[in-house]
Amino acid sequence: MPHYQVHIDEERLDGQTEPRIIKGLTEAVVGVFGEFFRPLVAVDVFGVPGGRRGVGGVVATENAPSVTLTMREGAFRHPDHPQATERLIAGITDAVAAVYGESVRPRIGVRLVGVPAGRSGVGGEVA
Repeated sequence: MPHYQVHIDEERLDGQTEPRIIKGLTEAVVGVFGEFFRPLVAVDVFGVPGGRRGVGGVVATENAPSVTLTMREGAFRHPDHPQATERLIAGITDAVAAVYGESVRPRIGVRLVGVPAGRSGVGGEVA
């Protein structure tokens, strides 16, 4: 299951941006892997209170969204989905910039985490 964790400045969350981020990030996965993946995509949005994010050893003063997508490792290099890594990073960045504006694009951090086969589970069973 593709699972996102999004960390963003708390004051940037207003009840209207969250659905847009969730939809955009879901579309990023669907754009790479297809419609079959839509019901599998999970997105958690975490607000980071002001003064609790640092960049370069100092408290950050500009919005710097951090997005982590965790999914099975094999998906990133599956032959049916060429350039999945590049396409996901571009799609994720585009989705966040669409909500928060182009000025935030250079500060959007994206991390793709691959979980090896046999190292995840659902409902108490290894998946």
